[in-house]
Amino acid sequence: MMTTAIRAELTKQGHRSASWLLLGIGTLLTVTFGYLVPYVGLSDGSAARGLDAMLPGNFVGAAVGGLPVFVGALALIFGVLVAGSEYGYETWKAVLVQDPSRVRVYTAKLATIAAGTLTGVLVLFTATALCSVGVASLEDQAIVWPSAVDIATGLGGAWLMATMWAALGVALAIVLRSVALPIGLGLVWMLAVQNLLAAIAAPLVPAIADLQKYLPGPNAGALAASLGASPQAPGVDAIVGAGHATIAVAAYLVAFCGIGGWLLHRRDIT
Repeated sequence: MMTTAIRAELTKQGHRSASWLLLGIGTLLTVTFGYLVPYVGLSDGSAARGLDAMLPGNFVGAAVGGLPVFVGALALIFGVLVAGSEYGYETWKAVLVQDPSRVRVYTAKLATIAAGTLTGVLVLFTATALCSVGVASLEDQAIVWPSAVDIATGLGGAWLMATMWAALGVALAIVLRSVALPIGLGLVWMLAVQNLLAAIAAPLVPAIADLQKYLPGPNAGALAASLGASPQAPGVDAIVGAGHATIAVAAYLVAFCGIGGWLLHRRDIT
Protein backbone atom coordinates (compact mmCIF):
# COMPACT_ATOMS: atom_id res chain seq x y z
CA MET A 1 0.00 0.00 0.00
CA MET A 2 1.19 3.50 -0.81
CA THR A 3 0.21 4.82 2.61
CA THR A 4 2.31 2.11 4.27
CA ALA A 5 5.35 3.02 2.18
CA ILE A 6 4.94 6.72 2.96
CA ARG A 7 4.46 6.06 6.65
CA ALA A 8 7.57 3.87 6.75
CA GLU A 9 9.66 6.50 4.97
CA LEU A 10 8.40 9.30 7.22
CA THR A 11 9.18 7.22 10.30
CA LYS A 12 12.69 6.50 9.05
CA GLN A 13 13.46 10.14 8.29
CA GLY A 14 11.82 11.30 11.51
CA HIS A 15 14.27 9.19 13.51
CA ARG A 16 17.26 10.55 11.59
CA SER A 17 18.96 13.19 13.72
CA ALA A 18 20.58 14.79 10.66
CA SER A 19 17.18 15.90 9.36
CA TRP A 20 16.40 17.75 12.58
CA LEU A 21 19.91 19.20 12.66
CA LEU A 22 19.41 20.66 9.18
CA LEU A 23 16.11 22.20 10.30
CA GLY A 24 17.76 23.70 13.37
CA ILE A 25 20.62 25.17 11.34
CA GLY A 26 18.24 26.67 8.79
CA THR A 27 16.14 28.26 11.51
CA LEU A 28 19.19 29.58 13.35
CA LEU A 29 20.64 31.13 10.19
CA THR A 30 17.32 32.72 9.24
CA VAL A 31 16.80 34.24 12.68
CA THR A 32 20.42 35.34 13.04
CA PHE A 33 20.72 37.14 9.71
CA GLY A 34 17.09 38.19 9.48
CA TYR A 35 16.74 39.65 12.98
CA LEU A 36 19.67 39.34 15.39
CA VAL A 37 22.40 40.91 13.27
CA PRO A 38 20.15 43.66 11.80
CA TYR A 39 18.76 44.50 15.24
CA VAL A 40 22.24 44.81 16.76
CA GLY A 41 23.18 47.06 13.86
CA LEU A 42 20.00 49.06 14.38
CA SER A 43 20.88 49.56 18.02
CA ASP A 44 24.25 51.12 17.27
CA GLY A 45 22.96 53.12 14.31
CA SER A 46 24.88 51.22 11.62
CA ALA A 47 22.15 48.97 10.28
CA ALA A 48 21.69 48.92 6.54
CA ARG A 49 18.32 47.26 7.00
CA GLY A 50 15.59 49.39 8.57
CA LEU A 51 13.33 48.62 11.46
CA ASP A 52 10.27 48.19 9.22
CA ALA A 53 11.75 45.05 7.67
CA MET A 54 11.90 43.40 11.11
CA LEU A 55 8.31 44.16 12.12
CA PRO A 56 5.43 41.63 11.91
CA GLY A 57 4.13 43.12 8.68
CA ASN A 58 7.26 41.89 6.88
CA PHE A 59 7.95 38.57 8.60
CA VAL A 60 7.08 36.61 5.43
CA GLY A 61 9.98 38.20 3.57
CA ALA A 62 12.34 37.35 6.40
CA ALA A 63 11.19 33.73 6.37
CA VAL A 64 11.79 33.22 2.64
CA GLY A 65 15.00 35.24 2.31
CA GLY A 66 17.31 32.27 2.82
CA LEU A 67 15.62 29.85 0.43
CA PRO A 68 17.43 30.89 -2.77
CA VAL A 69 20.83 30.01 -1.26
CA PHE A 70 21.68 28.87 2.26
CA VAL A 71 18.36 27.41 3.44
CA GLY A 72 17.89 26.01 -0.06
CA ALA A 73 21.28 24.32 0.25
CA LEU A 74 20.13 22.65 3.47
CA ALA A 75 16.97 21.46 1.69
CA LEU A 76 19.16 19.98 -1.05
CA ILE A 77 21.20 18.10 1.58
CA PHE A 78 17.96 16.78 3.07
CA GLY A 79 16.89 15.47 -0.33
CA VAL A 80 20.26 13.78 -0.86
CA LEU A 81 19.99 12.06 2.52
CA VAL A 82 16.47 10.79 1.82
CA ALA A 83 17.49 9.03 -1.41
CA GLY A 84 21.28 8.72 -1.22
CA SER A 85 21.42 6.97 2.14
CA GLU A 86 19.95 3.87 0.50
CA TYR A 87 23.11 3.69 -1.61
CA GLY A 88 25.45 4.49 1.28
CA TYR A 89 23.96 1.81 3.53
CA GLU A 90 23.30 -0.52 0.57
CA THR A 91 19.66 -0.93 1.63
CA TRP A 92 17.94 -0.48 -1.74
CA LYS A 93 17.70 -4.24 -2.22
CA ALA A 94 16.21 -4.76 1.23
CA VAL A 95 13.64 -2.03 0.59
CA LEU A 96 12.63 -3.30 -2.84
CA VAL A 97 12.40 -6.92 -1.73
CA GLN A 98 9.64 -5.90 0.69
CA ASP A 99 7.90 -3.74 -1.90
CA PRO A 100 8.77 -4.67 -5.51
CA SER A 101 7.38 -1.45 -6.99
CA ARG A 102 10.16 1.10 -7.47
CA VAL A 103 7.55 3.69 -8.40
CA ARG A 104 5.84 3.22 -5.04
CA VAL A 105 9.09 3.49 -3.10
CA TYR A 106 10.16 6.56 -5.06
CA THR A 107 6.78 8.23 -4.60
CA ALA A 108 7.08 7.64 -0.86
CA LYS A 109 10.43 9.41 -0.88
CA LEU A 110 8.99 12.36 -2.78
CA ALA A 111 6.11 12.54 -0.30
CA THR A 112 8.67 12.51 2.50
CA ILE A 113 10.68 15.41 1.12
CA ALA A 114 7.44 17.35 0.56
CA ALA A 115 6.40 16.74 4.17
CA GLY A 116 9.89 17.58 5.42
CA THR A 117 10.13 20.85 3.50
CA LEU A 118 6.62 21.83 4.58
CA THR A 119 7.63 21.25 8.20
CA GLY A 120 10.74 23.34 7.68
CA VAL A 121 8.81 26.20 6.08
CA LEU A 122 6.25 26.23 8.89
CA VAL A 123 9.05 26.34 11.47
CA LEU A 124 10.74 29.22 9.64
CA PHE A 125 7.49 31.19 9.45
CA THR A 126 6.80 30.58 13.13
CA ALA A 127 10.31 31.60 14.15
CA THR A 128 10.32 34.81 12.12
CA ALA A 129 6.81 35.72 13.29
CA LEU A 130 7.89 35.37 16.92
CA CYS A 131 11.07 37.36 16.30
CA SER A 132 9.12 40.13 14.59
CA VAL A 133 6.76 40.36 17.58
CA GLY A 134 9.80 40.56 19.86
CA VAL A 135 11.31 43.41 17.85
CA ALA A 136 7.99 45.27 17.76
CA SER A 137 7.64 44.92 21.53
CA LEU A 138 11.19 46.10 22.20
CA GLU A 139 10.74 49.12 19.92
CA ASP A 140 7.18 49.94 21.05
CA GLN A 141 5.80 49.44 17.57
CA ALA A 142 2.28 48.38 16.65
CA ILE A 143 1.85 44.71 15.76
CA VAL A 144 0.27 44.65 12.31
CA TRP A 145 0.27 41.34 10.46
CA PRO A 146 0.20 40.78 6.69
CA SER A 147 -3.09 39.67 5.19
CA ALA A 148 -4.01 36.00 5.30
CA VAL A 149 -3.62 35.89 1.51
CA ASP A 150 -0.06 37.25 1.71
CA ILE A 151 0.86 34.73 4.40
CA ALA A 152 -0.65 31.84 2.44
CA THR A 153 1.09 32.99 -0.75
CA GLY A 154 4.38 33.22 1.12
CA LEU A 155 3.96 29.75 2.57
CA GLY A 156 3.17 28.30 -0.85
CA GLY A 157 6.11 30.01 -2.52
CA ALA A 158 8.51 29.00 0.22
CA TRP A 159 7.32 25.39 0.11
CA LEU A 160 7.72 25.34 -3.67
CA MET A 161 11.31 26.62 -3.49
CA ALA A 162 12.34 24.31 -0.66
CA THR A 163 10.81 21.25 -2.32
CA MET A 164 12.50 22.08 -5.62
CA TRP A 165 15.91 22.11 -3.94
CA ALA A 166 15.14 18.89 -2.06
CA ALA A 167 14.03 17.24 -5.32
CA LEU A 168 17.33 18.30 -6.88
CA GLY A 169 19.09 16.56 -4.00
CA VAL A 170 17.08 13.38 -4.62
CA ALA A 171 17.88 13.47 -8.34
CA LEU A 172 21.61 14.04 -7.73
CA ALA A 173 21.70 11.18 -5.22
CA ILE A 174 20.13 8.79 -7.73
CA VAL A 175 22.28 9.99 -10.64
CA LEU A 176 25.52 9.65 -8.67
CA ARG A 177 24.43 6.75 -6.43
CA SER A 178 25.99 8.21 -3.32
CA VAL A 179 25.69 10.87 -0.63
CA ALA A 180 28.96 12.79 -0.37
CA LEU A 181 29.45 13.63 -4.06
CA PRO A 182 25.87 14.86 -4.67
CA ILE A 183 26.08 17.08 -1.58
CA GLY A 184 29.46 18.44 -2.67
CA LEU A 185 28.43 19.16 -6.23
CA GLY A 186 25.09 20.61 -5.17
CA LEU A 187 26.69 22.98 -2.70
CA VAL A 188 29.37 24.05 -5.18
CA TRP A 189 26.64 24.93 -7.68
CA MET A 190 24.45 26.77 -5.20
CA LEU A 191 27.09 28.58 -3.16
CA ALA A 192 29.78 29.22 -5.77
CA VAL A 193 28.81 28.78 -9.41
CA GLN A 194 25.48 30.62 -9.16
CA ASN A 195 27.13 33.59 -7.45
CA LEU A 196 30.00 33.68 -9.96
CA LEU A 197 27.56 33.66 -12.85
CA ALA A 198 25.50 36.47 -11.33
CA ALA A 199 28.33 38.67 -10.07
CA ILE A 200 31.01 38.18 -12.72
CA ALA A 201 29.80 36.47 -15.88
CA ALA A 202 26.34 37.99 -16.34
CA PRO A 203 27.48 41.66 -16.34
CA LEU A 204 30.13 40.85 -18.98
CA VAL A 205 28.30 38.40 -21.24
CA PRO A 206 24.72 39.29 -22.27
CA ALA A 207 23.97 35.68 -23.22
CA ILE A 208 24.71 34.53 -19.68
CA ALA A 209 22.57 37.34 -18.28
CA ASP A 210 19.69 36.04 -20.43
CA LEU A 211 20.44 32.43 -19.43
CA GLN A 212 20.14 33.35 -15.77
CA LYS A 213 16.45 34.03 -16.26
CA TYR A 214 15.94 30.32 -16.83
CA LEU A 215 18.17 28.82 -14.12
CA PRO A 216 16.69 27.47 -10.86
CA GLY A 217 18.66 29.66 -8.44
CA PRO A 218 17.93 33.05 -10.01
CA ASN A 219 14.26 32.15 -10.39
CA ALA A 220 14.10 31.12 -6.74
CA GLY A 221 15.71 34.46 -5.88
CA ALA A 222 13.16 36.33 -7.99
CA LEU A 223 10.30 34.42 -6.37
CA ALA A 224 11.66 35.22 -2.90
CA ALA A 225 11.96 38.89 -3.89
CA SER A 226 8.32 38.93 -5.00
CA LEU A 227 7.35 37.58 -1.57
CA GLY A 228 9.10 40.44 0.23
CA ALA A 229 12.60 39.09 0.86
CA SER A 230 15.27 41.72 1.34
CA PRO A 231 17.38 42.38 -1.79
CA GLN A 232 20.40 42.24 0.53
CA ALA A 233 19.80 38.53 1.16
CA PRO A 234 22.10 36.24 -0.88
CA GLY A 235 20.59 35.27 -4.21
CA VAL A 236 17.53 37.51 -3.88
CA ASP A 237 17.13 39.56 -7.06
CA ALA A 238 13.97 40.34 -9.02
CA ILE A 239 15.49 39.55 -12.43
CA VAL A 240 12.11 38.19 -13.62
CA GLY A 241 8.51 38.64 -12.55
CA ALA A 242 6.71 36.56 -9.94
CA GLY A 243 4.73 34.60 -12.53
CA HIS A 244 7.80 33.68 -14.57
CA ALA A 245 9.69 32.68 -11.43
CA THR A 246 6.86 30.53 -10.09
CA ILE A 247 6.45 28.66 -13.37
CA ALA A 248 10.20 28.11 -13.70
CA VAL A 249 10.63 26.81 -10.15
CA ALA A 250 7.61 24.51 -10.55
CA ALA A 251 8.98 23.25 -13.87
CA TYR A 252 12.34 22.45 -12.29
CA LEU A 253 10.58 20.64 -9.46
CA VAL A 254 8.73 18.43 -11.94
CA ALA A 255 11.89 17.90 -14.00
CA PHE A 256 14.02 16.89 -11.01
CA CYS A 257 11.33 14.48 -9.79
CA GLY A 258 10.99 13.02 -13.28
CA ILE A 259 14.73 12.55 -13.81
CA GLY A 260 15.18 10.80 -10.48
CA GLY A 261 12.18 8.53 -11.01
CA TRP A 262 13.15 7.61 -14.57
CA LEU A 263 16.71 6.68 -13.60
CA LEU A 264 15.60 4.70 -10.58
CA HIS A 265 13.10 2.79 -12.70
CA ARG A 266 15.40 2.13 -15.68
CA ARG A 267 18.80 1.63 -14.08
CA ASP A 268 20.23 -1.13 -11.90
CA ILE A 269 20.34 -0.02 -8.26
CA THR A 270 23.86 -1.33 -7.55
